[in-house]
Amino acid sequence: MLEDHVKLMGALAVSGEIVGRKKLQKMIYIAKKLSFPFQEKFEFHFYGPYSEELTLRIEELTNLGFVKEVKEKKGGYVQYRYTVTDEGHEFLNMYEQELPGLDACLIEMNGQNARFLELVSTVMYFDALPKDEVKEKIFTLKAKQHYTEEEISQAYDYIEKLKKIAKPVQRA
Repeated sequence: MLEDHVKLMGALAVSGEIVGRKKLQKMIYIAKKLSFPFQEKFEFHFYGPYSEELTLRIEELTNLGFVKEVKEKKGGYVQYRYTVTDEGHEFLNMYEQELPGLDACLIEMNGQNARFLELVSTVMYFDALPKDEVKEKIFTLKAKQHYTEEEISQAYDYIEKLKKIAKPVQRA
């Protein structure tokens, strides 16, 4: 079992249950941007930062029986729920993972909806740009989401909140 798979299972375990593939992607991306050691590579896609590697790791963990993926039909779309199985928890007990701040960040993020995490991750993806340019990108690339100036401001505030929670792992 690879170290990256263990980190991912640990993230799922502390979250309890993550509802939605998009939400899972955004939570891991945001954690990575907060300097937690997730190695998955992300590219910008239709719903913001996306990692094919993350999708494949979840599929592998599901195939191994360590992660349970439940598919639910919700109106006109399919929603996925992810939890760590009993076998997954037993496996995780063999590994020590100490990442101060990560658990609290994941629990905090899991309490948000996927739409908001999509906005937060998009802001973080373009963090090298000035705020005005980030807003323009959001209004252009995410026009269908109809994000408001207020929501973008809330996303910036939320990022600062997460940075304070994650502070123990921030590198100088």
